[in-house]
Parts: sequence; structure tokens; C-alpha cells
Amino acid sequence: MDTRRYDLFVVGSGPAGQKGAIAAAKLGKRVGIADEQIMLGGVSLHQGTIPSKSLREAILHLTGFRDRAFPGGSDVRRDGIRGRDLMARVDEVIRREVAVVRSQLTRNGVEILPGLARFLDPGTVEVQTDAGPVRVVADFFLIACGTRPAHDPKVPVDGERIRDTDQLLGEVELDPPPRRTIVVGAGVIGIEYASMACALSHEVTVVEPREEILDYMDPELVRALVAHMEASGATFLLGETVEEVSREGDTVAASVRSGQLLVADALLYAVGRQPNTDRIGVNAVGVALDGRGRIRVDENYQTSVPHIYAAGDVIGFPALAATSMEQGRIAASRMFGAPAHHVPDLLPYGIYTIPEIAMVGKTEARLAAEGVAHAVGSARFEELARAQIVGERIGLLKLVFSPATLAIFGVHIFGQGASELLHIGQTVMRLGGTVEHLRDTVFNYPTFAEAYKVAALDGLNRL
Repeated sequence: MDTRRYDLFVVGSGPAGQKGAIAAAKLGKRVGIADEQIMLGGVSLHQGTIPSKSLREAILHLTGFRDRAFPGGSDVRRDGIRGRDLMARVDEVIRREVAVVRSQLTRNGVEILPGLARFLDPGTVEVQTDAGPVRVVADFFLIACGTRPAHDPKVPVDGERIRDTDQLLGEVELDPPPRRTIVVGAGVIGIEYASMACALSHEVTVVEPREEILDYMDPELVRALVAHMEASGATFLLGETVEEVSREGDTVAASVRSGQLLVADALLYAVGRQPNTDRIGVNAVGVALDGRGRIRVDENYQTSVPHIYAAGDVIGFPALAATSMEQGRIAASRMFGAPAHHVPDLLPYGIYTIPEIAMVGKTEARLAAEGVAHAVGSARFEELARAQIVGERIGLLKLVFSPATLAIFGVHIFGQGASELLHIGQTVMRLGGTVEHLRDTVFNYPTFAEAYKVAALDGLNRL
């Protein structure tokens, strides 16, 4: 049998695996990485982050959604949009990004083994390639094998009219396209997709067992998002659970606990994801897992087995592509003793709804629970000339800060470009800046970034 030796071997080529492998290679280490041939780049590239955000942009472009505030804008273009129109852009982005990932790995000297990897013992992995099994021995391992959708026997996912989150793109290709959709689960994926369906003028019903959605985000911003989606045709059934789902032809029916019967053209089941740890044999090597099968790690992303590290969705929250990349980089640096400064409290969160919602730092609710005195400054997009110019008047930027030192505790944004705007506040916080720094900064006019100055002035005036 072919046997290969590495300083680090990475199981999984998603964001965490990629960045971990490259970080180690840049330290002069011999690195290998395994994943299925058709899945280079992981779920993030093929079914998750990249395709869903590409789909979002295609919807915004083809519907003229951003022109809706102007006479003769968006509504006339929606009825003629077909799934193939949307998927043309998505497929092209995926193709290009796969090439980028492959190029980045190979030019950094990372050897790609296309195939499924499984631990034989704590120091050995076997990769099932098309050419036969390859045995891998390494000093360190990084597990970045990701997750897959969780299923419920009450929801008979068929990959056609009833889909899970890895099959989301297939729903777009249905002909005729669904005009009524049930989304079960209001987590990040569910709420993002529901908002896209609203942009297409579809009827959307979101069923969520919790009474609140996105409860780690600022409640005022979440309420604004929900209100906007409701005005666009969404119905939210919070505190409800699906009891039974059935399909007859092109129609899906779902009964909920309260007795209401929902009827639609398609259903997306977006309630949770389960780690792929059961597929790679971690139980055989003693890696400790939590009750949901996620790998337990310390602040260095080291598992209970000292030479095995883990990063990305497989370790749980926040399970975002950007945070996974950083976790992979930190893990590779720490295992080889390289310096790597990490500020986990300042990781950004971006949810690509329409409009976006994003945050960094702490919310008012969390500060109140901790007994920390805080003040707030706000800027509404309708106050910004840039928002008037582009027709994007819905939005809010909030600064939460210390009334004593003026240090910024958190930045929370709802509106167009929120995930991009957030990084201004993140950088100021990272450098120890204050609300006064934002007040004294000259921002180009007219811009959305000017909201920081408006919010800083508002907060200081309130003091």
C-alpha cells in the first residue's frame, strides 16, 4: 500500500482546512489535505456560503430589487426569471472558486489527496482515492471535516420538492419555480433563503420552534429585519413545530403543532446540522465529543488527543466561513509553536439576508446581563444622502460604548452592505479606538460609512 508521511495532514478542504494547511505550509512544513474530488473547497464552496451568496446577488441583479425605490423599478422583471437564469451565475462562481482553491493549495506546496479519509489509529489515516487506498502518517492532524444537514423522520426529504440545506440550489431549478415556500428553521441558512424568496415576490412561511430568532444578534435589528420581510410577503410562525409533512405531486403540505395546515410548492428543512465526525473514525482514536457529536477543543483548537486539532463547523458555533478560516490558521500556528494573535471576542458575524445584518462585539442585552454600564448611538440610513441616492433607505447602525471611557463595546448594523461596513467598526475596536475617534474621522460624502460619524455624534449627544 502507498504510504505517505507529513508534518501535518488535514481532513477536509473547507475554509478551516484550507487556511490551516496553507498556514502550516508557509511555516515550511510538509502538508497534505484530503477531500472528495468533487468537493474540493468543502460544503462552503459547493452548497453553502459561496453558492448561496452568489444566488443572492443574482436575485438582486435580475429582479432589479435595488431599484425598487425608484419609479418603474423592480416589479416588472420578476415574473420572467427562471431557475436557469439564477444558476448560470452560481455555477460560474463555483467553477472559478474551485480553481482558486486548488491553485492556492498547490502553489503553497500542499499535496491534495482526493478521497475520503478515515483514522485507523491516532497517528494514521487511510484515504480512499480512485487509485486505491493511501495510508498517511503524520505528526499532527487537523480535523476540518465539516457538517451535513440534520434530518427529522417527520420531514421526508426527497431532494425535489422537500429539500435540506445542502440541496437548496436544486429548489431554484424547479420548473415551474415555486411561488409558495415553507422554510422550517429560522437559523442563518433558513432566514437567508427566506429573504431571497421574498425578493422574488414568493410567499414564504417560516416555521421556527423558538420564540425568538437570531437571539445572539441585537434584538432591535432582528425586529427590523422581520418587519421588512413581513412587508415583503413573509409569514413567521414562531414557537411552532412541524408535526407532519407530506407531498402530493407538486404540492407540499405541512401541519404544525397549533393545528394549522400549510400548503406550498416546496419546503426547505433548515433545522440544524450534524458533524461528519462519524464518517472519519474519530471515536477509534479517543477524540472527545460533545453530546451532539461535535469535537471538543481548547483555546488553541487542540482536542483531547494532543497531536490532533480541529476547526470549523465540526467544533460548533459560530460555524461561519470567516471564523472557520481563522480557527484553521490559529490551530496550525499553535501546533507548530508559531506566534498567532487571536481576538475571539472581535470575530465578525455577517448574515446575508436582504438587507444584511451584521455585528461585532457585545449587544446591549449581554452588557446589561453582565452589569456593565453602556450607552448607545444610532444612525438610520434614511438620514444618509448615499441611501437616498441609491434608493436604499432601510437600515440602522448602532454603536454600543462605555459612557465613562467611550471605548466601543459593539457595532450592530442592519442594511445594505452591513457585512462590509462592519469592518470599519471592527478595526477601530481592535485598535482600542473610541466613539470620539469615529466622530473625528472624516468620511467621504456621500457614503454609507458616514453612518459611523452620525452614530458617534448621536451617542455623544445623548451623554
